[in-house]
Amino acid sequence: MTILSPTHDASEEAVEQRITIRPFDGPLGAEVIGLDLSRPLSQADFARIHRAHLDYHVLVFRDQRITPEQQVAFSRRFGPLQRHVLHQFALSGHPEVLIVSNIVENGKPIGLGDAGHFWHSDLSYKEKPSLGSMLHAQELPATGGDTLFANQHLAWDTLPAHLRQAVEGRTAEHTYLAKYAELQKRSPWRPNLTAEQIAEVKPVVQPIVRTHPETGRKALFVSEHFTTRVIGMPEDESRALLDAIFAHSVQPAFVYRHAWREHDMVFWDNRSVMHLAAGTPDDQRRKLYRTTIEGDTPF
Repeated sequence: MTILSPTHDASEEAVEQRITIRPFDGPLGAEVIGLDLSRPLSQADFARIHRAHLDYHVLVFRDQRITPEQQVAFSRRFGPLQRHVLHQFALSGHPEVLIVSNIVENGKPIGLGDAGHFWHSDLSYKEKPSLGSMLHAQELPATGGDTLFANQHLAWDTLPAHLRQAVEGRTAEHTYLAKYAELQKRSPWRPNLTAEQIAEVKPVVQPIVRTHPETGRKALFVSEHFTTRVIGMPEDESRALLDAIFAHSVQPAFVYRHAWREHDMVFWDNRSVMHLAAGTPDDQRRKLYRTTIEGDTPF
């Protein structure tokens, strides 16, 4: 097992914090108690958080009153950051931060309001998909706005034998554009893409079953949002197989549902989970800041 090393040394001013990791009573997830990300993080504390991230796949940090700069700095300890193709929704002065929001100001959306409408793993359509994403709550609705996470290691471990046999060793195509036209029709948050943006998101081929580069565990790596077809399989058979995998992979037994609180930051492993936005009422404002960490080429 390979353990990630921090990308830079912890500050000399960093003092170990009294952190407790409390696993949720469910198929994944844990709350990190006693952590203040506005303070310098020691290497020992970073190592504990990193280990917990590998063990539980989704970490919840409560009441993090941090700036975008601090979110970016913490995210970068895990690796280089990736920019979303919709650059127009980047936070001003912070191109690594994607605004996830349904708020419209002066007739224009300030962020990506329908992010997570379909189950997916962030940036699976890139040659190097995301290692993980951090989402920091800025403004939350009074009702709605939950995020669901599905454990894809459990999905693989419990996959019926006939489906295991069907997917073993196979690959599938992922493309950002798979559902783009459909989303454009239903919301104002999907602008027409420029030629340069389309070039950024050319289709890629990924293994249907990927091996986690740090733990060695296998996980399903297909999603209803970005996966379009199984390579080398007739279209009808491909569609039937993908539909069966999608249905299996998001069973309630594999899912943790996060109900957001003020100043929550959630850090999930895109190599281990898929996620879904449960939706927010149209009359409720919601705004969060997302950073995305680059991962490895799946194998």
